Amino acid sequence: MSRLFSPITVRSLTLPNRAWVSPMCQYSATDGLPGDWHLVHLGQFATGGAGLVLTEATAVTPEGRISPQDTGIWSEAHADAWRRIVGFVHAQGTAIGMQLAHAGRKGSTKRPWEGSGSVASADGGWQSVGADRQSFGPYAPARPLATDEVSALPQAFAAGARRALDAGFDLLELHFAHGYLVHQFLSPLSNSRTDRYGGDFEGRTRLALEITDAVRAEVGSSVPLFARLSSSDWTEGGWTIEDSVRLTKLLAERGVDLIDASSGGNTPNPDIPVGPGYQVPFAARIRTEAGLPTGAVGMITDPEQAEEIVASGSADAVFLARALLRDPHWPLRAANVLDADVPWPNQYARAKSWH
Repeated sequence: MSRLFSPITVRSLTLPNRAWVSPMCQYSATDGLPGDWHLVHLGQFATGGAGLVLTEATAVTPEGRISPQDTGIWSEAHADAWRRIVGFVHAQGTAIGMQLAHAGRKGSTKRPWEGSGSVASADGGWQSVGADRQSFGPYAPARPLATDEVSALPQAFAAGARRALDAGFDLLELHFAHGYLVHQFLSPLSNSRTDRYGGDFEGRTRLALEITDAVRAEVGSSVPLFARLSSSDWTEGGWTIEDSVRLTKLLAERGVDLIDASSGGNTPNPDIPVGPGYQVPFAARIRTEAGLPTGAVGMITDPEQAEEIVASGSADAVFLARALLRDPHWPLRAANVLDADVPWPNQYARAKSWH
């Protein structure tokens, strides 16, 4: 029996398999509102048999967007726009989750195909904010958030979580990775604060824990809650896998159900030994040492590779991105390759007829 295509239950939600869609920024929204592009982008993965579809990083405040074209969830209008996408994904028998995010100092940036650097206010950009004044690479320096502004952020995440649930989302993921705002607070490389949100491990992790507490209190005990961590900064003096294990234990106490174990993103040019499955050891170590389920991500491309990751106990699921962009029906093809005998929506019977 395929472990990749075995069901997994997280609180009140049972997912039919463990091949999941990783958040992928599309830089295609208007005023934070998802449109037809997002319907097709996310919908194709639902028709392709993914067990869980996650949205791109979705900003809880306007200045929390990465680019002016990122999606948001800071108003009821955003919830309304997401509702039809959620409905389509559900109609395919697939669950959908929203990744709640704030870009911090990496906000107000150009779309990748428009070059690099910050977007000027005259072109729809804004003053980015951060843990301190440090900029990221070629981006404009951030405005350091005042202590009271930081302490208000957990409620912004909680309000976004409530709107997401009202729109029909099944699951939430907190984006604490990739050099965005919360990761900026976690890492000593990007947090030189001297107030209660800086300094030692306790101070630097305070914002992440307060956000988790606020979101869990808002959504109740039945809603699954994931957190994406950059398991390592891959940079001397930065955030480490040991820090990630320690933080995961604290997040588990506060109701996080699974760690989406990624890495990097907080320094412009870290030395990363990129290769197939290069981040899987992070998922395995967090799972073993912190005792919390994990998802593995990063250059997972082959069905046999994904099966081995889950079957070996390195992770409880795999998150796919580029592999799904190349083949949105990757899960259906993988089920056929692995000869998976699993309950499946109508897509599986259709896929079997193709071979």
